[in-house]
Amino acid sequence: MKLSQRLGCEFIGTFTLIFAGVSAICSNVGIVGIALAHGLALVVMISALGHISGGHFNPAVSLGAFLGGKLKSSELLPYIVAQLAGAFVGALAVKGIFAADIAGPIHYGTPALATGVSMGTAILAEMIATFFLVTVVYGSAIDSRAPKCGGLFIGLTVTLDILAIGSITGAAMNPARAFGPALAAGMWEFQAVYWIGPLLGGALAGLVYSRWLGNNS
Repeated sequence: MKLSQRLGCEFIGTFTLIFAGVSAICSNVGIVGIALAHGLALVVMISALGHISGGHFNPAVSLGAFLGGKLKSSELLPYIVAQLAGAFVGALAVKGIFAADIAGPIHYGTPALATGVSMGTAILAEMIATFFLVTVVYGSAIDSRAPKCGGLFIGLTVTLDILAIGSITGAAMNPARAFGPALAAGMWEFQAVYWIGPLLGGALAGLVYSRWLGNNS
């Protein structure tokens, strides 16, 4: 596949994730509904586009794939740029659909820390949740021995992570998930949490799986 086609898929998939997830937040469907919206968005988009681009839709996943030798160094930055762009346009679409008095007070779905949660605690939570996510990406999609239903398991992992830590950090597990709405809303508080935690978790999962769990030797 041409790189432009793969980047287009990464844009579309990330757009879908942000649009569905943030729309669910704006619709006040509760934590279970929000978790399902994010998870189902990944199920359908990874199933539809994963065979073209790998269905990362997340800079932390792309970093993990790169460190495991599954993404070229020349492709890493373009993948991340496409994901960030998709996230921003997805957030703009939400901004254009939902009234400002509904979406504005929640900063168009920008994740934030719960009261009393320190940045260190939040980074740890995001790192662990993203480690789970990228491990499942490897074990259900990247590994050649994986079952051919990665989209389902990856979506379910995002769902369980949101149920587990959504009340603590918002459970971004994805720098693009935080960046897109933050750029649309102009709300940058805690942004470092959603880059440091997920990138650390994704990198660790990529290294652990590619060099240990997935090693046949």
